[in-house]
Amino acid sequence: MAKPNSIKIRMVSTADTGFFYVTKKNPKVQTEKMSLRKYDPVARKHVEFKEAKIK
Repeated sequence: MAKPNSIKIRMVSTADTGFFYVTKKNPKVQTEKMSLRKYDPVARKHVEFKEAKIK
């Protein structure tokens, strides 16, 4: 069976609330680190989320 191309990554809030999303990405297509503006329910506003490793 073939190994899947996508890996799981953790999107950590830059508002230092400790909130994170878990998503997938294909590292062969997207080589740079992901950065998205998403909603942080702890800070109750949209903030920048940056990619981090899942431990």
